[in-house]
Amino acid sequence: MSESQPSGGRSGLMFIFVTLLIDIIGIGLIIPILPELVLEFTKQDPGTAARMFGIMGALFTAMQFLCSPVQGAVSDQVGRKPVLLVSLLGSALSYGILALAGSLPLLFLGRALAGAAGGSLTVATTYIVDVSAPEDRGKNFGLVGAAFGLGFILGPALGGLLGHFGPRLPFWVAGGLALANALYGWLRVPESHPLERRRAFTWKQANPIHAFALLVRDRRVTWIALALFFSWMSQSSLQNVWVLYTKARFGWDMAHTGTSLAVVGLGSAIVQGGLIRVLLPRLGDRRAVYFGLGLTLLAQIGYGLATQGWMMYAIIAFASLGGISGPAVQAILSRQVDPREQGAVQGAVTSLTSLTGIISPLIAAPLFAHFSAKEAVPYVPGAPFFLAALYLLVSMGLMVFVFRKVLPATPEPAAASA
Repeated sequence: MSESQPSGGRSGLMFIFVTLLIDIIGIGLIIPILPELVLEFTKQDPGTAARMFGIMGALFTAMQFLCSPVQGAVSDQVGRKPVLLVSLLGSALSYGILALAGSLPLLFLGRALAGAAGGSLTVATTYIVDVSAPEDRGKNFGLVGAAFGLGFILGPALGGLLGHFGPRLPFWVAGGLALANALYGWLRVPESHPLERRRAFTWKQANPIHAFALLVRDRRVTWIALALFFSWMSQSSLQNVWVLYTKARFGWDMAHTGTSLAVVGLGSAIVQGGLIRVLLPRLGDRRAVYFGLGLTLLAQIGYGLATQGWMMYAIIAFASLGGISGPAVQAILSRQVDPREQGAVQGAVTSLTSLTGIISPLIAAPLFAHFSAKEAVPYVPGAPFFLAALYLLVSMGLMVFVFRKVLPATPEPAAASA
């Protein structure tokens, strides 16, 4: 498939970076605040609050799962820019609802709308495909990881700081940031999806189940998507037990866990926002996939074997370099897809990500509970990390199969000389 040199330039990429950054800062802003509001509306009953908060998180993920293919398919017809702007406005509205919420049902409504608007990740990644030459997509996809990393540093810090001035202020600030970015996008950002590449929207294409059919229609896309699925399962396993594991294993309090997560975000921002632009052209996508998945696999084993807290920080620094595999795999995937279907396929990929956020907690948390109990035989509190390493081994095996059997003749983008 031949592709013309895309256009859109730095203004488009910067808008995408800021859009994703604001999304993640908004999530981080409410992390310290939302549980307190749930406690307030459940009359300070921790058990009820925990259940409600869990349901709220599942609702957010489910709405993202349902709406990501819709946004991707709509953007294939009307263009990326209008969908991104509507998504930003939806995020701003969701924060306004949370800021004004006087009851638990309104909190649920706000989070449901936030999940629906959170499908902007689909359109944002598709925009990157539109404006990037095929050989540049891997390093430009690194902007996604950089935004996530930086957002998870700034968001919780700002949320904790602003929360001292009132529990509703962080919501207003997050909403204001989303509105400001929507205004900037409307005035300054060009459309990336030309008229000749657009296709008509149908509800069949926007159905999340049908969206998955897009991933299995082409065996190249199928195997790559499966590899991404197991890689995301590994990452989701880590996220779901990190706080519980570090508290049980090393006695970490909220300050320690918060610091460790900030270090994770910083490492992600440095690698995916900067180093990836140097490493990926030199390694090439395929070697970057092996290098990144291998490092991350070793890091997961290291987390599970660590006996002292300082070791976790050392492993985080080591694991950060593994972040180059995700953008490399996404770049390879994007090159297998017709330009007219990039939005729909990216929507399906985002739904697949959301699915791991639903499945993984149901496996990782009970696994940790079983093997970390004092009476457990054997006593292996790091079991979820070993399972995460197994997921990565499967992902790596799938990519080996892809490179040897499915895409053996696909040319590698030219590597830069050292």
